[in-house]
Amino acid sequence: MKAAINTRYGSPDVLDIRETPKPEPKSGEVRVKIHATTVGRTDSCALKAHPFFMRLVTGLWRPKKTILGLDFAGTIDAVGSGCTRFSPGDRVFGLTPDGFGAHAEYVCVPEGGPITAMPAGKDFGDVVVCEGAWYADTNLKKFKIGPGHKILIYGASGAIGTSAVQLSKSYGAEVTAVVSTPHLDLAKRLGADRIIDYTVEDFTKIGEQFDFVFDAVGKTTFFKCRPLLKPDGVFAATDLGPYWQNIFLPLWSSITGNGRVVFPMPESSRTVVDFIKARIDAGEFNAVIDRRYPLQEIADAYRYVGTEQKVGIVVIDVLP
Repeated sequence: MKAAINTRYGSPDVLDIRETPKPEPKSGEVRVKIHATTVGRTDSCALKAHPFFMRLVTGLWRPKKTILGLDFAGTIDAVGSGCTRFSPGDRVFGLTPDGFGAHAEYVCVPEGGPITAMPAGKDFGDVVVCEGAWYADTNLKKFKIGPGHKILIYGASGAIGTSAVQLSKSYGAEVTAVVSTPHLDLAKRLGADRIIDYTVEDFTKIGEQFDFVFDAVGKTTFFKCRPLLKPDGVFAATDLGPYWQNIFLPLWSSITGNGRVVFPMPESSRTVVDFIKARIDAGEFNAVIDRRYPLQEIADAYRYVGTEQKVGIVVIDVLP
């Protein structure tokens, strides 16, 4: 099979499209013939091993996982012994459960893991949305968001941000989306109740308070956003922040018991992808696709993601 291989850390130039053995499903596993995947921020960071501490997981001197990619959508190609949930030909989507492996023509995943049947009538590229939705919903569930709550989402145009807007609305919350000028219409289409253009207005000085502030791009801080929070309001971010404060502040918050800052770690499971499928089926969640690249041009996709200007997801079309 063809796969995007990286045997060392570095720029997208280290990626090499080459033939590698097709994986064989073990007992309890299914093999998916991948039609679409994505290049996301997690892939970009893993390719560069930045921040450096990622190497504790990905490999200290060289990558332990030489094929990146978390999201996949495709058809079941083969099933291992003991599998009864799926059959060859079934259209499925999900997340690679132990991290990466989807930037290839085939991947093996546990049948009981984060994989589920594709929603009817959807293209493969329409459902490679799990990574962004996964990160977004992990934080929304930590907030315990629901009807009557007000949430401000900073960076509401990326994969996590567009997911957070749609999922917050599905939970019944009132959403204020913070984006730049080119993305105002997108935020409106996604259902945001109020939209702030941060290029013309300082969103931290709007004189309004929220139950939750969610930094979906990791480019603001709790201290900047504190005036936006109600007395019992909660802040969360999807990145470490300056001086890794988004790790340390939740520790402080936990010790003091005020619960003002949270930094939940997502856990992939079948529940996650079943939830996303249900939201798609209900018409409450749709993919926002920025660009599409064929597998052989995946390095260009990485370069584009590295600009930090992508809107929604960047799809890789692996097989027709």
